[in-house]
Amino acid sequence: MPTITCIGDLKALHRARVPKMFYDYAESGSYTEQTFRENCTDFARLRLRQKVAVDMSNRTLAGQMVGLPVSMPVGLAPVGLTGMQHADGEILAARAAEEFGVPFCLSTMSICSIEDVAEHTTKPFMFQLYVMKDQDFLAAIIERAKAARCSALVLTLDLQILGQRHKDLKNGLSAPPRMTLPVMLDLATRWRWGLKMLQTKRRGFGNIVGHAKGVGDTRSLMSWTAEQFDERLDWDKIAAIRDMWGGKLILKGILDPEDARIAADFGADAIVVSNHGGRQLDGALSSIRMLPHIVRAVGDRVEIHMDSGIRSGQDVLKALAMGADAAWIGRAWLHGLGAMGQAGVTRALEIIRKELDVTMALCGERDVAALGRHNLLVPQGFETEYGA
Repeated sequence: MPTITCIGDLKALHRARVPKMFYDYAESGSYTEQTFRENCTDFARLRLRQKVAVDMSNRTLAGQMVGLPVSMPVGLAPVGLTGMQHADGEILAARAAEEFGVPFCLSTMSICSIEDVAEHTTKPFMFQLYVMKDQDFLAAIIERAKAARCSALVLTLDLQILGQRHKDLKNGLSAPPRMTLPVMLDLATRWRWGLKMLQTKRRGFGNIVGHAKGVGDTRSLMSWTAEQFDERLDWDKIAAIRDMWGGKLILKGILDPEDARIAADFGADAIVVSNHGGRQLDGALSSIRMLPHIVRAVGDRVEIHMDSGIRSGQDVLKALAMGADAAWIGRAWLHGLGAMGQAGVTRALEIIRKELDVTMALCGERDVAALGRHNLLVPQGFETEYGA
């Protein structure tokens, strides 16, 4: 086993051990992938201010996310098809997050179901909802999340229509994979993955198959999903979902100050500044570039989280210093899962925590809550390119 020192090491193992179609699903964006790339490269444009001769003892990363205590202000973002990166992937990731003291959010498009994750964990997790046209399914999945004692509903707003991801189409993405000759040849070199998958019964979309009307297998699922994302989702429908849910609500996919103001007026418990990891509107600005505009618009009215592009503890620090109250990681923990299962997710969290802690100390801070713009050097034009 190679020495794992950074998320990049986990990414290399992930690529080597997981079938190409599922690695590509995780590590890709829509169309030209401009936004996917800039989510990361824009973080590199922000530089850190080093401070010396300050007391660095008794540091703390602890805080809260939507009123829940966390060991650091970082959550595991919802990712579809996680159980195809590693057998029982959502269960393993939820366990790692629980042990680490950070939130885990389960995707609607997960392989393990809400009930699977609830059965194998001891603390509440969050549930991410894609709004479907089938109102019976929508009402039922919200009730299932309530029954599982989910701590918050994370409502994704930026997937009313699916952005095209070229790699998924070329790879013939499906769960479980269709046994074409290229797929079989690829699987022959990923024996660890295959052995684990043979040992689990969870290989389809557990939240949908057997729950949605007319969906009894993978073939019927693919056609159902393609037709079901609700293009008519608007604030009236969001209000109806809020009332059905009745608990803490996080609105994910906010990338514009005007939308942020509406969300704050709406009474959301938190918003997530996000461009869906560059997987939806290619050509949109990165989340870190849009974050300060949204903080200025509503930072005193609603809790602000951020995702997209975070690959290190230093990225987390930069997001917090730019005004976010918390950060969500997606690909970073997914690389760990694909590389080493639950131990890999834990390792990813350990890497993020150590990088955040050491960088915070070298920037002269002892409490993560004290981070701010004073810890950064922000290049000219980083923000002013948006708007007039």
